[in-house]
Amino acid sequence: MKFDKHFPTDKLKDYIKYYVVSENDVESEYKVLPSAGLVIGFQYRGQLASIKDNTLNKLTSAGITGISDSYKVFRNSAHIGTILVYFTEIGFTHFTSNPANELFNLSLSLDDIFEKSSVNEVEEKLAIALTDHQRIKVVEHFLLSQLKDIQADKLIIESVKLIYRSKGTIRVKELNEKLCISQSPFEKRFRKVVGTTPKKFTSIIRFNSVLDNLNETKTLSEICYENNFFDQAHFIKDFKHFTGQTPEQFKRFL
Repeated sequence: MKFDKHFPTDKLKDYIKYYVVSENDVESEYKVLPSAGLVIGFQYRGQLASIKDNTLNKLTSAGITGISDSYKVFRNSAHIGTILVYFTEIGFTHFTSNPANELFNLSLSLDDIFEKSSVNEVEEKLAIALTDHQRIKVVEHFLLSQLKDIQADKLIIESVKLIYRSKGTIRVKELNEKLCISQSPFEKRFRKVVGTTPKKFTSIIRFNSVLDNLNETKTLSEICYENNFFDQAHFIKDFKHFTGQTPEQFKRFL
């Protein structure tokens, strides 16, 4: 199995965190936990499917997955090869006029967002590319061709920084006060750029902070209170929503 990270050219680094070239020779089923940005995937060989309520849904070879507030389950065919594009928290809206929140909890065909002919061209070039370097270049060329000359929303960028700084424990009311903006216009701008509400986004960041803590020698009680959960019952309920498991069950597989 291969899972190699590659970093974008300077022109894209404010919008793309990194690319991943992923290959797996064995058919497998796996869980993807909530993260803070949208993801594009190009299968240059093999097939990917999502599983929900015990139903298998085959995905197109070029797709995009929005921010999710719960885990997703996927199954890959044997001998699959994929290029993944991980957007920064504010990156997606610099490539399309579609509001990011329209993709919340969804996995869509990429030609629902971009022109079908452009997506087909990328797939054709990826099919004949021989190296990871060539594949990344194909994807970067596509992204650069779609990049729009628009002003970044500095208020939303600052709000994302504040949320990370607090490890997802800051309250939306406190964000409104710090940024000197009322709740309704702030939430509208945040959803459009980031892809979900400020409240859900902070809960995703807090969840990922909890995951980092699970790798440390801390008790679950310490993790619960360090991350500002009201009590352990709330902590366990939230964790199970994000992962499908209790913290104790999840920790056994680390």
